Amino acid sequence: MNANEPREITQLLMEWQNGDTNASAHLVGLVYDTLRQMARQALQLERPDHTLEPTALVHEAYFRLVGHRDISWKNRSHFFAIAAQTMRRILTDHARAGLAEKRGGASATVSLEDLSDISIQDPEYILAVHHALDALAQIDEEKARLVELRYFGGLSIDETAELMGRSRATIIRQWRLAKAWLYRELAKSHP
Repeated sequence: MNANEPREITQLLMEWQNGDTNASAHLVGLVYDTLRQMARQALQLERPDHTLEPTALVHEAYFRLVGHRDISWKNRSHFFAIAAQTMRRILTDHARAGLAEKRGGASATVSLEDLSDISIQDPEYILAVHHALDALAQIDEEKARLVELRYFGGLSIDETAELMGRSRATIIRQWRLAKAWLYRELAKSHP
């Protein structure tokens, strides 16, 4: 990433929001690789036979993002945070559809030793994480955003700190607290 890229992305978001259709085409060129990296990370957490591929997840997320003309884009960080949230929602919708087909499967036991290393094998688990993350957002929206960026967006501590405008130490501390809170929440719903 060059030094001007964050400003350029922010400028293109503003132009796109103001109706410049060329800005959207240029924007996709700047954000596509990062979105694809986020999608690959999110899908690594899924079961091995998942039917979505990174390209399909990126395209679906981007389609949903450009479909929301009412979002007031603040900057590059805001865009990627919304993109991570959108990918999470797509995967959750996909899990719900899978559960609707499955009907009647046994409840999954949820373990959350290290949130960043968990492999999601069951749609019920995805839904449990989704509900727990929504509950966390009601209490602390910033920690929920951090989890979305790290867990679903696949961003490193340093990338998350940069996007959220926080120090590395703050992100590490908030990440530990968010994981502990989610662990307790998931343990309550899946004893």
